[in-house]
Amino acid sequence: MGVNLLDVVGSGPAYRISESDVKRFATGEVAPAPTTSAPVPAMPLPDFSKFGPVRREAMSGIRRATVRSMAQAWSTIPMVTQFDKADITEMEALRKKMGPRAEKRGAKVTMTAILLKIAAAALKQFPKFNASIDTASNEVIFKEYIHIGVAVDTPTGLLVPVVRDVDKKGVITLAAELGEIAAKARDRKLTPEEMQGASFTISNLGGIGGTGFTPIVNWPEVAIMGVSRSSMEPVWNAEKGTFEPRNIMPFSLSYDHRLIDGADAARFCRFVAEMLEDPFLLGFEG
Repeated sequence: MGVNLLDVVGSGPAYRISESDVKRFATGEVAPAPTTSAPVPAMPLPDFSKFGPVRREAMSGIRRATVRSMAQAWSTIPMVTQFDKADITEMEALRKKMGPRAEKRGAKVTMTAILLKIAAAALKQFPKFNASIDTASNEVIFKEYIHIGVAVDTPTGLLVPVVRDVDKKGVITLAAELGEIAAKARDRKLTPEEMQGASFTISNLGGIGGTGFTPIVNWPEVAIMGVSRSSMEPVWNAEKGTFEPRNIMPFSLSYDHRLIDGADAARFCRFVAEMLEDPFLLGFEG
């Protein structure tokens, strides 16, 4: 119809553009107001070419979608981030021990796969983190399912495929599914349905580096976990009176402060840390 979608303000959630929005724009009709507050007008940029050579490159569809969703989340959710650390020495030893068993089933047990199972247990223990806020009706929607999104770094941008019914699957099964969806994400073969329905998200940057970060909550979820690179640190052993080398993993939890209080977030993080520190608990809580 000759319509430039960049000129259309969608009337759906997060300014999503529908077929009717395009038709209205093409005929000059006024579109209904979006279901969220109007976006802040973009500030005009200076002419950078006055200072030196520049090059322009069109944003990919994935990057444009990221711009919209991140702006929506940042303008809608009052976010707070809780930071914590976990001693994963014993869990890492167990992960390596289980490696050959998982490989026989075509899977590779990663820390992200273990975190999926631990997060599922935490979401059952703290159901507010597995909810959404309905501001129109002043209600909290508690989800009876646990589907967790996993942020995947791809050459074309960040994608978040969803692992479903995490609480009903074992770690090796989760590891196999995680490997499959991560490969599909990098090959750009994910379907829209495979990136929908998450009730919580995990972003693991430990394979790249960093000591901590503040992930942005993926609306309409109310929390997201960020994981950074673990490292060996000296930890005081009071019983022995000596320092011991331990594998310490920093992680963070960003949450919607409208629903979740700081004490709730601290308890959630402590629950996750205790599960990571004692693999035996995974058999009970997971």
